[in-house]
Amino acid sequence: MAVSRTLPGVHRRMIGAWCFVDAYGPQRATMRVPPHPHTGLQTVSWLVAGEVLHRDSLGTLQEIRPGQLNLMTAGRGISHSEESPETVLHGVQLWVALPEASRHVEPGFEHHPTLPALSGPGFEATVVMGTLGGVTSPATAYSPLVGAEIAVDGSCEVPVNPAFEHGLLLLDGEVAEVGHGPLIYLPPGRSGVRLSGRGRVLLIGGQPFGEELVMWWNFVGRSHDEIADFRKEWMEGEAFGTVEGFDGAPLPAPILPGTRLKPRGRVR
Repeated sequence: MAVSRTLPGVHRRMIGAWCFVDAYGPQRATMRVPPHPHTGLQTVSWLVAGEVLHRDSLGTLQEIRPGQLNLMTAGRGISHSEESPETVLHGVQLWVALPEASRHVEPGFEHHPTLPALSGPGFEATVVMGTLGGVTSPATAYSPLVGAEIAVDGSCEVPVNPAFEHGLLLLDGEVAEVGHGPLIYLPPGRSGVRLSGRGRVLLIGGQPFGEELVMWWNFVGRSHDEIADFRKEWMEGEAFGTVEGFDGAPLPAPILPGTRLKPRGRVR
């Protein structure tokens, strides 16, 4: 299945605490992602079409469908798998980096089958994470941010927090200001985002993230040595628990690069 990685990008590594955005589909496919580890982040699974079954080392077994949120907080460490039957899959997988004060929290999982909405002339927004226009998602967040799916029908202006930087990604349809392609970046300082057309747009944003990160494979850490320790712990098979019920072996970690990984900020 074709996957488009729109964050980190050529010039920008983060938008607020959002540090990873993979968009996929629509395409008829079977998803089968074996057990693999995460640290220092939250995974946000958002579907436009299809269904995905999540399993994790906490014992969670949860299917997700369009309009529902699966939110996994890795914290100090968790492992999970994802799979689906052959179907039309269309969605976005996102990561939120946890700030220093929260990155070693206990791992957790949340499923939100319904989410609050914000509506206005020409749009209706589902608030996936954080707060948009005074409407707040029940999903746990560890830094000031927003994630929303905006259904555009005509011309509209969506209220946003002027202290946040934002990103826009077209999910389907035609929206003039976004278009097909990578994330559109919007710097802080605006109180509204104008959109026109008919389609669905993913909006992400947050206060600019001030910490430097090391992102490698499925880990978010703060140093090369920390990442090397995470890799060693995963390959030794103890620290990240066991995903029960997946028919197959866990993913082996790739070999670390020959040079030391360097902490980096939100822009290149």
